[in-house]
Amino acid sequence: MKDLSKVETLRVDADSDQQRIDNYLMRRCKGVPRSHIYRILRTGEVRVNSRRVDATYKVQDGDLVRIPPIRTAERSETAPPPALELPIIYEDQYLLAVDKPSGIAVHGGSGISFGVIERLRASRPELSFLELVHRLDRETSGVLLLAKKRSALTAMHTALREGQTKKCYSTLIKGKWRDAKRTVNLPLHKYVNGAGERRVSVETEGKESITIFRRVRMAGSYTLLSAELLTGRTHQIRVHLAHLGFPIAGDAKYGDFEWNRALGKQGLKRMFLHAAQLSFLHPNLGTKMALESPLPDALASFLARLDARSENDAPL
Repeated sequence: MKDLSKVETLRVDADSDQQRIDNYLMRRCKGVPRSHIYRILRTGEVRVNSRRVDATYKVQDGDLVRIPPIRTAERSETAPPPALELPIIYEDQYLLAVDKPSGIAVHGGSGISFGVIERLRASRPELSFLELVHRLDRETSGVLLLAKKRSALTAMHTALREGQTKKCYSTLIKGKWRDAKRTVNLPLHKYVNGAGERRVSVETEGKESITIFRRVRMAGSYTLLSAELLTGRTHQIRVHLAHLGFPIAGDAKYGDFEWNRALGKQGLKRMFLHAAQLSFLHPNLGTKMALESPLPDALASFLARLDARSENDAPL
């Protein structure tokens, strides 16, 4: 492991251009607690081109970054992230797409020591750069895209902002969705509740949030939907559906809690929301990409049981 007990000066390379300084330091000071990284930034011990910077500063190709001595004892307080191997949907020298299971956060924080990104970095130590292109909720499974080059990351972020990607999810809701296709445009506002938990609600002063829902099929008094995101707000699909009176099966934050308990007894132990497809133009190769993840066995088998009950006219 690299010795961080002495002052070190690093020159930023092209692959790290436009990366936030806090993320840059975390990659190069592996094992150092996140809180310590922010402390040495806050106290000005980190210098970029001999100047103090805050955590939001984006490093540039050629910047000289001074890293102060960091005691080994401080580093040992945090165990290194365990390696993680996930099913690979696609990989080349620029991009990595994995099939994320439900129950794993994409990044550490909020009481979670390590997420997918930290654990994938641990399993791919040969990569000098690996960053999330987008995020999925902890409970959501499916296609998760990462960039292995800074150029790929910035190009994909531009594509996401400009609506040049297509993200489609599969979800099961309570109720009979009558429209074959419905565009929902409801502004969303993020806030923190009394328990300190992040929540989202439909508010007139919120940010524009647009989802296109397509009915796939009915299953008794429930509906399987395809949801296409035209914007990428936090919890967008979940809040749009809950606000309209069609909660997602198994949604512990915005769903019907009594219904969730009943579903749990029937074998549904997670939220029924799956990132099924991500389509985009490859940022470096120019090819059309359509990455897909099949419905996980836990959701497919539950849906099959639901279909069987529906055919027998026995509600769940």
